[in-house]
Amino acid sequence: MNTLGWILISTFSVSLISFVGVLALFMKETLLQKITLPLVSMSAGALLGGALLDMIPEAVEAIGNTEALWIWVLIGFAMFFLLEQFIHWHHCHKSPSEHKKEPVTYLVLAADGLHNFIDGLAIAGSFLVSTHVGIVAWFACTAHEIPQEFGDFGVLIHGGWKKSKALWFNFFSGLMMVLGGIIAYYFSASYDVSFLLPFAAGNFIYIAASDLIPEVKHSEKIKTNLVHFASFLLGITIIYIVGMFE
Repeated sequence: MNTLGWILISTFSVSLISFVGVLALFMKETLLQKITLPLVSMSAGALLGGALLDMIPEAVEAIGNTEALWIWVLIGFAMFFLLEQFIHWHHCHKSPSEHKKEPVTYLVLAADGLHNFIDGLAIAGSFLVSTHVGIVAWFACTAHEIPQEFGDFGVLIHGGWKKSKALWFNFFSGLMMVLGGIIAYYFSASYDVSFLLPFAAGNFIYIAASDLIPEVKHSEKIKTNLVHFASFLLGITIIYIVGMFE
């Protein structure tokens, strides 16, 4: 399979994960919490493992251990920080009672679409370096999307959307990942897009360290903390095993 084929299949398959949110409707909240938080921990491990064990080392081989490489890692990190500040500003600009549910749901979709577009750039940039690195990025994004889609779908339902409308709009938002992958691929024919690999690594590090780990680190139960940590290590281990098949 050629590189474009890998990019299209991987980005589209991750977009399909948006439909997993419907499962949340049939789960008790306690069960959903038990499933979601270990998944969050595992995705944090997968994202960090993918960035630090595969993407950055491959970027060093492709670009060299230069200052420019680490600047792109920082740019990738900073872009998601800026994106979250922008989203946070919109969500907190008014008190919750002043927000109408419907506009907030569209804002969530728009922000998630932008996030997915950047993830598409990240996956494509990884496949453009090598199939192995692309598969690592693909797995890391998949691990991250599963718990995220539970949350996104819940926000839309809470915002008053019908189940079918929420599912399809969430999927359309996910398709922005395919668009990002296609754009990265065709730009690579005319421009050097090797910067996308350290840029994507910066994205993954930010999402893991700022979004995911804070969600699971405050439990007061030792058993719960151990489960979360074990899930985190599992995410890293899976990425390491995938890397062994290079």
